[in-house]
Amino acid sequence: MKPPRFDYVDPKTVGEAVGLLKQHEGEAKLLAGGQSLMPLLNMRLARPGVLIDLGKVTALDYIREANGPSTGLRTGPSTGLRTGMLAIGAMTTKRTVEDSALIKSRQPLLHAATLLVGHAQIRNRGTVGGSMAQADPAAEYPAIAVALDAALQVAGPNGERTIKASDFFVSYLTTALDSTEMVTEVRFPLLGNSTGWSIAEVTRRHGDFAMTGVALTVTLDSGGHCSGTRIVLFGVGATPVRATAAEQVVNGQKPTDKLFEQAAGKVNDDITEPLSDVHASAEYRRHLAQVLTRRALAEAVARAGGKNPGGAY
Repeated sequence: MKPPRFDYVDPKTVGEAVGLLKQHEGEAKLLAGGQSLMPLLNMRLARPGVLIDLGKVTALDYIREANGPSTGLRTGPSTGLRTGMLAIGAMTTKRTVEDSALIKSRQPLLHAATLLVGHAQIRNRGTVGGSMAQADPAAEYPAIAVALDAALQVAGPNGERTIKASDFFVSYLTTALDSTEMVTEVRFPLLGNSTGWSIAEVTRRHGDFAMTGVALTVTLDSGGHCSGTRIVLFGVGATPVRATAAEQVVNGQKPTDKLFEQAAGKVNDDITEPLSDVHASAEYRRHLAQVLTRRALAEAVARAGGKNPGGAY
């Protein structure tokens, strides 16, 4: 398979890249790691007139701590999120995230999600910003972004703006980006000391996209009650799905196996348009969502209480 003909440019700065997007509006595609775009080109499902390679925009390759939210992110005890942030440049590879001691110690949910992404060769090339912009509903990174209430910094001809993850993913492979905008940074709030996390998924083969997955966080207050619970399902709809009905069951309650069962039974209330394809039926995806939510809640609560997953709570 060969891609269609296109012009190729490789800017060195964000400003140059945005200028090219404006110049070739409607016919340009951005190339980051290429793990999603190149197959689309080879199958001729994408036919850009101009390919803008971001490989030389080295200023977007970084991981660093930042001081608090930049635009209205909810943080504090009620959410289980610290005011500190981890800022990750859009061209940072998943291998860099995987190997980062800062990510591993300060945002373990993101680190765990990274280990589930494809294979080592894919993580060597795939980028943080590329995953967000691709917006595959079965991918781990978009779900993690919603679960952690992350924010995406984007740049365009009119300057920069910040979009909350919950507003960024619009539909299947569709985001809130304008055609002349690009993702430059993703900011992840840090988890509080009494906040536990979990990510679980089912795939047909190691490295495949998830048929169904769940990413969640839960905080235990001083009385041992659950609060600030955020449950996000992926692989079940056109975007990551926030399971708010299940969250409401958990919040304010002390964790028990019965509570986890009740919460798992409510996740399907928020799966309004379940995917059904050759990999899994809608009914099977609903079943997996319940099973994975129950297990992930138990694991997250164990972590929130300072215990190893699988221990008592």
